[in-house]
Amino acid sequence: MFERGLAIFAFIMLFGFVAILVIKLERLDIAVIATITLALAGWDVLGRKKS
Repeated sequence: MFERGLAIFAFIMLFGFVAILVIKLERLDIAVIATITLALAGWDVLGRKKS
């Protein structure tokens, strides 16, 4: 349970960093790459099955 909470916290920190990057730079290509990055990270964090 601790690992899942830590993974969610790390995802939130990544989201914050990427959001600042997209807002400050205001470029479409960076926004697309940031969206893909967050989608893959979210899939890894939220879609992970306990093994």
